[in-house]
This record gives sequence, C-alpha cells and structure tokens, in this order.
Amino acid sequence: MIHRQSLDVLVIGEALIDIVQSGSGRTEHVGGSPANAALGLGRRGAKVGLLTHLADDPLGHTIVRHLEASNVHILAESISAATTSTAVATIGPDGQAEYDFDVMWDVRAPDAVNPRVVHAGSIAAFLEPGATTVQDLLRHTAAKEVTFDPNIRPALIGGHTVALAVFQEMTRLCTVVKMSDEDAVWLYPELAADDVLDAVLGLGAHMVAITLGSEGAIIANAEHRVRIPALPVTAVDTIGAGDTFMAALIHAVLGIGSENLDRPTLEHVGRAAVAAAAITVSRTGADLPWAHELEATIPA
Repeated sequence: MIHRQSLDVLVIGEALIDIVQSGSGRTEHVGGSPANAALGLGRRGAKVGLLTHLADDPLGHTIVRHLEASNVHILAESISAATTSTAVATIGPDGQAEYDFDVMWDVRAPDAVNPRVVHAGSIAAFLEPGATTVQDLLRHTAAKEVTFDPNIRPALIGGHTVALAVFQEMTRLCTVVKMSDEDAVWLYPELAADDVLDAVLGLGAHMVAITLGSEGAIIANAEHRVRIPALPVTAVDTIGAGDTFMAALIHAVLGIGSENLDRPTLEHVGRAAVAAAAITVSRTGADLPWAHELEATIPA
C-alpha cells in the first residue's frame, strides 16, 4: 500500500466504465483519461495516487481493482458518488459509434497529500461542480510541477467560449501541457499547430506537446521546438495512446523537471513519449506499457 504522504504524483480526474454495445454483444472496460494516465505511471513504478469520483457500487469496485492491480492508490476521498460514471458507445451496422455519457463529476479536497507532481485534465477540468474544486486544488498545491491534458470532449464541456476560458485558466496554473491535434484545432481553430504552441507557452507553461497521431508529435519550450516522428507500428487501435504519452511526460518531469530543458533533453523526452505510445497502439484498448516493456524500447 502506498502512503499518501509519499506520493510522487497525484492525478485528479475521472475514472469511469466504457461500455461498448454492438451486434456481437456488450463489453465493459475501465476508462477515463486521468485514470489511464495514473495506470501508466503506476506501471512505470511511480508512487501514484488518484483522486476521482466513484460510488461504492459494483462498477466502482471494478475500477478500484483494475487500477490497484497496476499500483495506483485510490484516495479514500474518491468514494463519494451516488453512482459510478459510464460512457456507452453503441456501434451501428456501418461501424459508426453513438455515445451516451452518464458522467457526474465532483471532488473533495484530500487531506495530508504532498506530491511532487499534480496532474489534472479531461472532463474533470471542465464539468461542474468538480471543475472549480480542481482549479482551487491546483492553485493551492505546493507541488513544483503541475501537468494538464485537456482531452477535449465537446459533448460534455459546454460551448467553445467558456471551455477556452477554462483551458486558459487551467494552463496558467500549470508547468506542462499536452494536447492532441484535435484538441488544438477545437480550442484554436484559426491557428496552425506552431501558433497554438506559442499561445499556450505564452500562458506560462514551461513545456507544451501536441500529439499528431500517425505523424508523431511536437514538443516545445520557450527556446526550442522539436518535431518527433512516429515509430513504425502495426496499429490495433489508438485507445489510451494520448494518455500513454501524457504518463511519459509526467514521468520525465519527475526526474528532470520541466524548466529550461535544452534541445537534446527535450527531444529525448518527446522520443520516449512517442515510443511508449507506440506500444499502446500495438494492442487492444488502454493497455499501457509496464516498466520492463519500456526498458527494451525507449531510446537511450
């Protein structure tokens, strides 16, 4: 059992059950971008805690067991919901998915937690009543590093103007921001990727990354900007790839920090994150890599 006062990373955000319904039946998987990032960190050997919003119900128990099996400590304050959140994807005959979210997000400030890094993002950064508490927690944390992945879900976060304002306020509280190319286009539709990087760095982040799917990623700070090519891989699906990239960034920040990185270090961080994500896309679902798998693939 990890003691909460010895945490390397505190992850704040949603954990839920993804339910996929199709002609071949129904499957259930643990999901939620922050929960996936926590799982990836636990599998890397980091002492990671998750502050989320679960019920004391069968779905909540499934989530807890799944995450604890990957060395994630679920803070007791997380068990505070009436029901555990779900996201139902119904797959039609044409293969297209229609989504129905049943997500509630609230969060209680934890006691006696002093992590080195705090990570937040996704629905939890935008959906009230919990989003305000998340901002307050980031505003008052003593952690030297605060990381953020907006993981935009338009159906759940309201209109563009309000969501952009929330994103910008969250970014002002953070040292590291990771976005997908879809996030960047949704938040800043009039800007090219390099201009989005400039905008986000201008809000105060030390390091910003934009993932580009099969084209790799861009990682930047105020002095340097590096494009990282994707690795050749036979993709099974992309579930959890962005969360794997995020976990890799957080793990790097634990070791070297985020401020004033030189170009070779920035490039190494980006290459390691792309290599980790390649493992995840090579297998089904959010099956993020373990430390022993990374040792064989992460570039020196």
